[in-house]
Amino acid sequence: MAADLQGKRVLIVTSNSGVEHDELVVPRDRLRERGARVTHAAVKQEQVRTYKHDLEPDSAEQPQAGLDGVGAGDFDVLVIPGGTVNADQLRVAEGVTDLVREFTDAGKPVAAICHGPWALVEAGVLPGKTLTSYFTLQTDIRNAGGTWVDEAAVRSAENGWALITSRNPDDLPDFVEAIAAELSRS
Repeated sequence: MAADLQGKRVLIVTSNSGVEHDELVVPRDRLRERGARVTHAAVKQEQVRTYKHDLEPDSAEQPQAGLDGVGAGDFDVLVIPGGTVNADQLRVAEGVTDLVREFTDAGKPVAAICHGPWALVEAGVLPGKTLTSYFTLQTDIRNAGGTWVDEAAVRSAENGWALITSRNPDDLPDFVEAIAAELSRS
């Protein structure tokens, strides 16, 4: 039975280009179907370009907010989609690492898929955490103090906050389920 997420508030953050389509749209839509209020915030409150497998242009999505208009106090979980370009741009965008640390300092869960954990590496929040990602990030994760594993979905709740991670779009059902389960705990 799907978790009832009525009243739960989800923040999905992206850059404005290079977002892996399914890693943005699937969690957004599936969590909304379960009753969560999902807000998509982009670096700029302008159109977000999505792609399939970083190569094939897909859709243009309109975020509801810019990153400068959101904060951890208004949400129950932060979700970071992948896409190589998205993750690379997001980890160096102004305010992103501060937002990640705002969530972790508040003890709120963070979920990241594929290349999304690059923002967590950049924010310096991985020491003591076990996580997964797209396989090419494993050295970055280890160098940032995390333990990398090759599993569909991983929950790590050490250091006062929960981290949920998945490897790639094939893991989206497990990723969404893990986010829903985490929201149901709170």
